[in-house]
Amino acid sequence: MPELPEVETVRRGLEPVMVGARFVKVETRRGDLRAPFPPRFAERLEGRRVLSMTRRAKYLLVALDGGETLVMHLGMSGSFRIERGEAATLPTVYHERPKLSAHDHVVFNLDNGARVVFNDPRRFGAMDLVNSEGIEARAPFAGIGVEPLSAEFDAARLAALFAGSRAPIKTALLDQKRIAGLGNIYVCEALHRARLSPTRPAAILADAKGKPSAAARALAPAIREVLEDAIEAGGSTLRDHRQPDGELGYFQHAFAVYDREGAACPRRGCRGTITRIAQGGRSTFYCPACQK
Repeated sequence: MPELPEVETVRRGLEPVMVGARFVKVETRRGDLRAPFPPRFAERLEGRRVLSMTRRAKYLLVALDGGETLVMHLGMSGSFRIERGEAATLPTVYHERPKLSAHDHVVFNLDNGARVVFNDPRRFGAMDLVNSEGIEARAPFAGIGVEPLSAEFDAARLAALFAGSRAPIKTALLDQKRIAGLGNIYVCEALHRARLSPTRPAAILADAKGKPSAAARALAPAIREVLEDAIEAGGSTLRDHRQPDGELGYFQHAFAVYDREGAACPRRGCRGTITRIAQGGRSTFYCPACQK
């Protein structure tokens, strides 16, 4: 499943084309994705202008001038393709190979001449149309944690979130009710940057008084930096990820630990070997020598 950097890359690819444009025609080529489309989905979108495009966790939020917001989720294999007339096609991230037209389930025709096509072979993606007012207070957003790239995310917030937690820090960081959008790849990478073992309890992020510990002060900027670096690189190509210009995402070439079991730790002066363990049903990669 695409993680926060991949979804943010999608948003940045779609934003210049969609914001300010009006939906001329919307085609739904089946009755559902992960769930049925909302009632009169195409009819409610047509004629509406896009005011803004934001991201919350792994959701894309398209605010419309009619007071509603189009909420979209990529699921496991969803991708968007931007077509500009017959001569030029600009693919966006997370492509399925082969990208069969049979999996083109939703087509947004815009008044600027562009077509935005949602392709999803597994149909785990989702689209909904909801009232914009109070959207953060309703499901699924009401239960989602702090954005790790927001100003509210820092060492003090980490300490407050995990004080007293006995869960392994790797598993705890994946809890979307505490921190939004963090996935397996980037948690492994952030813990390595912060020199923290994934097996230590999350409680190490707070001291006896609930204040941020040295571990929290190391981890908060490490999380932010690894996400920003991944976004800058256009995400990670593990299966079929691509940048908005159709190029591959390149952050996988900068992985320090993820999917590098048996390789030498890249940290200067460290003679450790990357190890893989299972935590919560997922693979965790780390260096036992320098992550304590």
